[in-house]
Amino acid sequence: MNKLIVSPSPHDENYTKTSGIMLNVIIALLPAWGVACYMFGLRVVTLTAVCISCCVIFEYLCRRMMKRDNTITDLSAVVTGLILAMNLPVTLPYWMAVIGAFVAIVIVKQLFGGLGQNFANPAITARIVLMVSFPSAMTNWIKARDYDYDAVSSATPLVLEKNGADTPSYLDLFLGNTGGCLGETCALALLIGGLYLAARKIISLAAPVSFIGSLALLTWVSGGDPLYHILAGGVFLGAFFMATDYATTPITFKGKIVFGLGCGIITFVIRQYGSYPEGVSFSILLMNVLTPYIEQLTRTKVFGAKEEEAK
Repeated sequence: MNKLIVSPSPHDENYTKTSGIMLNVIIALLPAWGVACYMFGLRVVTLTAVCISCCVIFEYLCRRMMKRDNTITDLSAVVTGLILAMNLPVTLPYWMAVIGAFVAIVIVKQLFGGLGQNFANPAITARIVLMVSFPSAMTNWIKARDYDYDAVSSATPLVLEKNGADTPSYLDLFLGNTGGCLGETCALALLIGGLYLAARKIISLAAPVSFIGSLALLTWVSGGDPLYHILAGGVFLGAFFMATDYATTPITFKGKIVFGLGCGIITFVIRQYGSYPEGVSFSILLMNVLTPYIEQLTRTKVFGAKEEEAK
């Protein structure tokens, strides 16, 4: 006699595990990381190794101290460390990278409950903390393929554009032949990685398209160069790899669009009127804070459900 086994959803056993998702994110970031190694030298490897190893160690120790199951095998700490490294200049001292890893894993992630419970993107928050705490070190850029790390600091494309100086060509921006953070220079590599994640159905393109589109539209309306502002800075890195974070962005389709639009608008306002030439990190962090409200406003109603009548 066959028995009917009753169990709660989900019933699909072919779901993608967290480690599988994180592995795809790592693969998607490899093209941009490889370009960074070519443009900025072998120090990219050591800086990335410091960020990743510290994130994994901090997560392991933090989970042990909290007497919780360890989660280093889900690769989320590795992804956080890699994204953190991609948000840093190659000249950043290693001890500052260690501080960034501590902020990302211990303060932002684990103290709020671990993976899926953090209210903000750990890597972005760590970058902002480092930027505010060590502004000189976080803005010490070198020119691409200039491996003299003690050289005079150069300007990023957005700083050059804001100061009215000679700016790099679209081709240089597209291929990464400019100064900047490790993961902000080569738009082509980031685009390849983002499309790979979309093709694997790891991310939805709703947030990235609305993010990039709103920034381009507002830049064009204000008389700026929309293509330059899309290719320069951390737009592609933020749109494809940080504005699509499962834990800190809306899960509804409408919510993703609203989130992307908010990121694009805030990025434009900071770039156009703020003292910082770049605004991607701040925009995503601010929208992370608004995510619960966006989800509440854009959530779908259950079919057949009725609103509770007021007494």
